[in-house]
Amino acid sequence: MRNSTRPAFSLLVTVALGLLCVSPAALAYLDPSTGSMVVSAIVGIFASIALAVKTYWYKIKGFFRRSGKQDSAARDTTE
Repeated sequence: MRNSTRPAFSLLVTVALGLLCVSPAALAYLDPSTGSMVVSAIVGIFASIALAVKTYWYKIKGFFRRSGKQDSAARDTTE
């Protein structure tokens, strides 16, 4: 079954590369504020990820700590 999808995938890649090679030039203008907007969006994404980690840090830490204590308790009872 895996070999039957290989020709279809290679055809898809060939068509995609062909379409990229013949694409017309885009006559678009990106002003400096667009670059600033992209940079601020990237900073905002990283800030929200950091806030989410900070918010749930103790829950994440407790999850890993609890699983380690349960494993050691389980080992003590089996011995």
